Amino acid sequence: MKLIVLGSGTSHGIPVVGCGCPVCRSEDPRDKRMRASLYIEGDGGERVVIDTGPEFRLQAIRAGITRLDALFLTHSHADHIHGLDDLRPLCYERPIPVYGNRQTLEELQERFSYVFKPTQQGGGKPRIILKTAQDPVRIGGLIFTPIPIKHGILDILGWKIIQAEKTKDPAVYLTDLSHIPQESLDLIREPALLIIGGLRERLHETHFTFQEALTTAWDLGAKEAYLTHICHEHSHRDIEDYCRVFQEKSGAPGIMGPAYDGQEWVLRPF
Repeated sequence: MKLIVLGSGTSHGIPVVGCGCPVCRSEDPRDKRMRASLYIEGDGGERVVIDTGPEFRLQAIRAGITRLDALFLTHSHADHIHGLDDLRPLCYERPIPVYGNRQTLEELQERFSYVFKPTQQGGGKPRIILKTAQDPVRIGGLIFTPIPIKHGILDILGWKIIQAEKTKDPAVYLTDLSHIPQESLDLIREPALLIIGGLRERLHETHFTFQEALTTAWDLGAKEAYLTHICHEHSHRDIEDYCRVFQEKSGAPGIMGPAYDGQEWVLRPF
């Protein structure tokens, strides 16, 4: 199973419009952060995306996505769904199922009402089928388990991903989170790979800080943990240093660091 970070940035993206801070002017390509999204490719050729933000067209071209078997959504904020229309070239042959919680799908229907109304022949719109996710969803050999988490007062979803019958330890994707209920923690113990939202060092009402995200990764026993949904207050190198110091002081094992756009992992069969 292969995973690719399509975007690792917060809602503004980086560089931020009109900003001249050092990170927005950085020449390090790892400081160019599109809106948060993840691509998963299964061993059987399954191709799945989590969230379609405003740059999805550019992300899909860069990653070479030519087919999509399903879309999984975390929540309905603009930086996670406003690239939905760019699914059109990927659903000519068959509709794409879109999975999310009830609140997300209801808002999707409101925000993209034209998709669900009759239109003239040739009217361009994505062909999608909305499916409420409450139980694990199987896409070929991939199994996606919805993980209820909190984003401020919002109920949103993270996703646990395994290659059925081939991987024992899952990959877990949790973005835009400020709290994980105990029952959800119990579902994601000891992931092989944890990609977790960590907005910045300073406190935020609806997002984990770096410390909160890394401490959660440590508590869960993640073998590898990477921060995503990162703002422009910190460069990639700054966050690498932060993670190194965190591990030195805490004794947290494993690998910890910031994710970056285009980063890839391959989870091998056990």
